[in-house]
Amino acid sequence: MNPRLLARTFGSEWAKLWSVRSTWWCLAAATVLTVLSALTLAGATAADITNGRRPAVPFEVSESVVSATIFVQFALTALAMLAVTSEYSSGLIRGTLQATPVRGRVLAAKALVLVPVMFVAGVLAGALAAVVNYAALSIDVFGGYATLTLGETLADLASSGVFYALIALLTIGLGAAMRSAAGTLTAVFMLVMGLPLTLAMSGSAAALEISMRMPMFAGLAFMRSTDNLTGGLIPYSALEGLAWLVGWAAAALVAGYVVLRRRDA
Repeated sequence: MNPRLLARTFGSEWAKLWSVRSTWWCLAAATVLTVLSALTLAGATAADITNGRRPAVPFEVSESVVSATIFVQFALTALAMLAVTSEYSSGLIRGTLQATPVRGRVLAAKALVLVPVMFVAGVLAGALAAVVNYAALSIDVFGGYATLTLGETLADLASSGVFYALIALLTIGLGAAMRSAAGTLTAVFMLVMGLPLTLAMSGSAAALEISMRMPMFAGLAFMRSTDNLTGGLIPYSALEGLAWLVGWAAAALVAGYVVLRRRDA
């Protein structure tokens, strides 16, 4: 793949991403949802401690930022989805493919644009949420058990940013394959949350094992989250969770590339 031509396509995709209001709305929604979700989760932890329902030990406020990714991911998923499907609904995809006939380059450029945007958006929103949580919950009325440790916070923020970036890649692939906003959103929701939760609650040991390897639980394992339906850490390493996430994203991108290459715009 010619690096100069890829750079030109990257510039075009970058301009398209920031020229529409939906990008800013999705990022704003993700930031607000991160702060509110994390504050709710951390507040529940603080309340349980003060009411004696949990041991009176300090807790990291960044843990709630990681837990909030379950909800926040869909605000950023919408942004990744619109970066692909809006071109089909508006007909702009015809001009895009005429300007860049090598269709794999188009998909690669979209991925290269969205990955850093998703990572930075996740990290910045998470940092804001962590600071707000600490300011609100470290006061004496909540027992002063909330802590904000630099190393732990940076690790949690970085892992959540990587999670959002990989979910964005998965969404790009499914968007290119389905070409419909409604279809893409449904497919992403079912793959990331709907199907894993259904399998986890089925009562079948085999179904539970399958659900643990799907994107949501793989992401929670990678981020070392204890706030999930298993009641503890996911039963495999963070590195394996990352491997499963990368695998799902890669499979979706391959599917999107195959459809993009074989079907006319």
